[in-house]
Amino acid sequence: MPDQTKPRARDLGVPFSGMPGPLNAITDVAGVAVGHVTLIAGEGKLEVGQGPVRTGVTAVWPRGIGAIGGVQAGLFALNGVGEMTGAHLIEEFGAFAGPVMLTNTLSVGVVRDAVITWARDHVPDKEALFYFSLPVVAETWDGNINDAYGQHIQPQHVFAALDNAAGGPVAEGGVGGGTGMSTFDFKGGIGTASRRVAMPMGEYTVGVLVQSNFGRRDQLLVAGVPVGEKYGFTADIVIRPYLKQFHHHIGGPATDAPFCPPASSSGWRGEPRAWAAAGPAPQKKTRTGQHQGPSSSLRRYISGVFPAGVLSPAIYHLGFDVIRPCPMPTSDLFSMR
Repeated sequence: MPDQTKPRARDLGVPFSGMPGPLNAITDVAGVAVGHVTLIAGEGKLEVGQGPVRTGVTAVWPRGIGAIGGVQAGLFALNGVGEMTGAHLIEEFGAFAGPVMLTNTLSVGVVRDAVITWARDHVPDKEALFYFSLPVVAETWDGNINDAYGQHIQPQHVFAALDNAAGGPVAEGGVGGGTGMSTFDFKGGIGTASRRVAMPMGEYTVGVLVQSNFGRRDQLLVAGVPVGEKYGFTADIVIRPYLKQFHHHIGGPATDAPFCPPASSSGWRGEPRAWAAAGPAPQKKTRTGQHQGPSSSLRRYISGVFPAGVLSPAIYHLGFDVIRPCPMPTSDLFSMR
């Protein structure tokens, strides 16, 4: 487990913009609860089924543990093939019920099944239980440092993450679903932040929780400064050669601002833009005249440049509203309770 007493970047004087909430976390949005289960065991050479194990699962409850009222939601995928169960429900109805789960790529199935089992045992209203039948489970690949094919996540780990979720400060770094993730060749994982936003109709909170797993060290920017390129960091993580190109990033924004589903989907498109601005170093031309920069997806997204030979990270964003002020035909389907 990481030392959660370590200062965060803003505490060290890094000049990030905006006014954070009291916790600078997704839990600044009222009602949101987060739970982690972290599995760390073994050292040395990989033995499938034995370890080393560096993985976990994270649960995000939009309305608190066991809340059965649905939330308005939108889904936006910048690119990639990462899995997110429950996505069709969100795209069709603009809403979902239950938690959002984050884990590793090869544990999506067991996590999905365990959420249904948890709901079966905890939701007595059979009509409400039906809406837990398509859980939202997203993934990133942790097989660089984890025995992914050992599939060490078990239902009891999912149950614990669901039951132990809470508001308040959120553990970050190598915890929960982010345990085995790497970012810019440093240790990556779970991160969270929030901002207070003033609008004509009032002041609202936008929070986000990400499972971060992307980037080369020379691409690292900190508050716009290309420190990775400038200081010539060299990676000290051993990445298995056939896996080193696989990168994913999952973002889960939440807000108490009044969004309808179409606005939610379009609104969350801003997070990949922020991710693009905060991460990769400026582009530069190679000797062949091609641009070399963060990833093919972001070059295509920002400047239209899409060179061959570079695999893109998968970037998925699921945003949800903790209030539902917007009347819609499906409102009875996910009625607030």
